[in-house]
Amino acid sequence: MGTFFLFLAITFLLACSAMFSGLTIGILSLNHFELKRKAQLGNKAAKMVYPIRALGHQLMVTLLIGNVIVNAGITALLDLRVNGLFAVILTTILVVMFGEILPMAYLRKYGLEISAKLAPVLKYLVLALSPVAKPLGKALDRWLGEEGPTVYSKEELYKIFEEHKVSPESDIEDDEVQIVRHALSFGDKQVREVMTPRRMVVSVSSEDDVGPILINELHDSGHSRFPVYNDKKAQNFIGTLYLHDLIGLKASGKVKAAMRSAVYYVHEEESLDHALKVFLKTNHHLLIVVNTFEEFVGVISIEDVIEQVIGKQIQDEFDQHADLRAVAKSLAEKEAQKRELTDKK
Repeated sequence: MGTFFLFLAITFLLACSAMFSGLTIGILSLNHFELKRKAQLGNKAAKMVYPIRALGHQLMVTLLIGNVIVNAGITALLDLRVNGLFAVILTTILVVMFGEILPMAYLRKYGLEISAKLAPVLKYLVLALSPVAKPLGKALDRWLGEEGPTVYSKEELYKIFEEHKVSPESDIEDDEVQIVRHALSFGDKQVREVMTPRRMVVSVSSEDDVGPILINELHDSGHSRFPVYNDKKAQNFIGTLYLHDLIGLKASGKVKAAMRSAVYYVHEEESLDHALKVFLKTNHHLLIVVNTFEEFVGVISIEDVIEQVIGKQIQDEFDQHADLRAVAKSLAEKEAQKRELTDKK
C-alpha cells in the first residue's frame, strides 16, 4: 500500500475512532427520558436521536465494538510501516489525542446536535452490528436492568431552576423560580401554620337580619367570607356567608336565607396539599379548621393556600390586615402582658 493511501486510510480510521469515542460519551450522556420530553415538545434534533438513544445497552455495545475495530485497524496499518511496538505506541498517542480527548470534549458539549447529524450513519451501524450487539445489549438489560427516569428531590429541582435562571440561554425569570420554590414546598406545611386563628374569625348568626347595619359591620371586619352558626356557644356551623352575595341585595331577611348551606371541615394537622384538594373537589372557598378534639380553632381560605403556592400575599378589596395570624399573635401577647400587670397589682 502506498504511503499516501496509507495516510488516507489511517486518517479515515482516526475520524471513525473520534466519532465512536465522541458519541459514546456524547449520545449516551443524553438522558433517555429528557430526550423523549424534548422530542414530544417538537425539538427536531431530539426526534432524530431519541429512537437511537432508546436502544440503550445495544447502542453502547455497538459504539464500543466499532471503536475497538477501527483502533485495531489503525494499529494494523501502522504496523505495515513501523516496528510492532512503535506501531502500538504511535496508535496510542494518535487515538488518545485525536480519537478520544478532543472528540469527547467537543461532543460532551454539543452531543445532541452532532448526534442528530450522525443519526443516519448510526442507524446503518446499529443494523450492521446488530447480530452481535443486540444479544449482548439484551444480556446487559437483564443483568443491570433497563434505564429508569432520573428522580430528583425537591431541593435538587430547585437548584436546577436556579442554574437555569443564571444561564443566558434560559427563559426562566426570577419570579418564576420563586413560585416554583414555594409550589414545591407548600405541601409540606400544615393547615394550622397558615389558617386564620379562631380569635380573628368573624362569624354571624343564621338569625341575624340582613341590612345596612350588618353589611357595614361585615365590611369593616376586613373579611369577605363568614362562617354561619345557629348556636354560637356550641360553634355549630351550618353555612357560609359571602359578603359579595349581600351587596346589591334588595330584599331584607335573615342570614340563613342569603348564606350558602355547604360547610366543610379540615383538621389542623392536615397538609396544605390536602386542603387544596378539598377546595378543588368541593368548589368551596372556606374551610372550618378543627383540632384532634373536634374543637373549632380557625378557618382557612383558598387564598391562604394560593399565597403559599405563589409566595405572595393576596389581598381583596375587603382585606384590612395583611397577616391575620400576626394580628392574633400580637393581641395574644398584649393580653398576656395585661394579665401579668394585673397579677402584680
